[in-house]
Amino acid sequence: MELLKGLPLHRTFLAVILNLLALTLSTTALLGSYWCTGTQKVPKPLCGKSKASQCVGVPMPSDADTSNVSSEDTVHYSWETGDDRFAFRYFHTGMWLSCEESMEGPEEKCRSFIELSPPAERGILWLSLGSEMLYISLLLISFILLMVEILHTGNPVCGMKLNAFAAVSSVLSGLLGMVAHMMYTQVFQATVNLGPEDWRPHTWDYGWAFYMAWASFTCCMASAVTTLNTYTKTILEFKRNHIKGYDGTLRDHPQHHQCFIQQISSYYEPKEKVFHSVSEGVDFYTDLQQKILQREPELDLDEVLGQTIGEDRC
Repeated sequence: MELLKGLPLHRTFLAVILNLLALTLSTTALLGSYWCTGTQKVPKPLCGKSKASQCVGVPMPSDADTSNVSSEDTVHYSWETGDDRFAFRYFHTGMWLSCEESMEGPEEKCRSFIELSPPAERGILWLSLGSEMLYISLLLISFILLMVEILHTGNPVCGMKLNAFAAVSSVLSGLLGMVAHMMYTQVFQATVNLGPEDWRPHTWDYGWAFYMAWASFTCCMASAVTTLNTYTKTILEFKRNHIKGYDGTLRDHPQHHQCFIQQISSYYEPKEKVFHSVSEGVDFYTDLQQKILQREPELDLDEVLGQTIGEDRC
């Protein structure tokens, strides 16, 4: 059992690092609001005391006229044409919030992206959020299983089982993450075309949180492949180095390894019938001939031979 005690820990450590990196990136991307960024085309506000740039200039009336004419009756003229009449404000959107630059001050104005999305697409958005949370949860489970495998080295067989469960959890989480990212992309593109008029972007592109989410998916699948490779290579090396050298004695093995060795060893025992004397061979082929005569003529000899060997082994 020296091989099982000396598992390739460097691969397990690599899988843990990749899994932890994927967990960190996915959590940061989910909580961030920079999946998509761009600019929105909005009319320029009127210039005032608090706004001196990116606004429409208004000539101030004289002091004599202010007492006779109210501000509502004043007609404002703007000589700007084309895109000069509009301001392009910056915005960024995540799974939860959409924030845009405020035209009145330096602060940002944030709204719920779920409320901005079209009603027909909100179900897909909720599925995307649920898949993203399950993705992070399975990543966390896989990370815990890998850490238990590293710390719990007393039973190598249990370590291999933990390795297998961690690999399956990583693969499932990667698939859920991929589906969640694709569904969010679909919902955002639908919101760009069918969202509120005051929110629709003029130009947009994917932000750092979107690329971070796909980097998390890449790390997750790399961790799953590394974990599966560790499990498969351990099984193959065990079969090659231990089953061939197994002499049938279990005195030097711990109690929890004996059943495992017996099961694998019985699978790899020779399938041929071994005769220890000439009389046993004569009796075997005599019984075989009698069975052939009793059965149907079309019965194949190899089939009868296999059945007889199976009965003798039982």
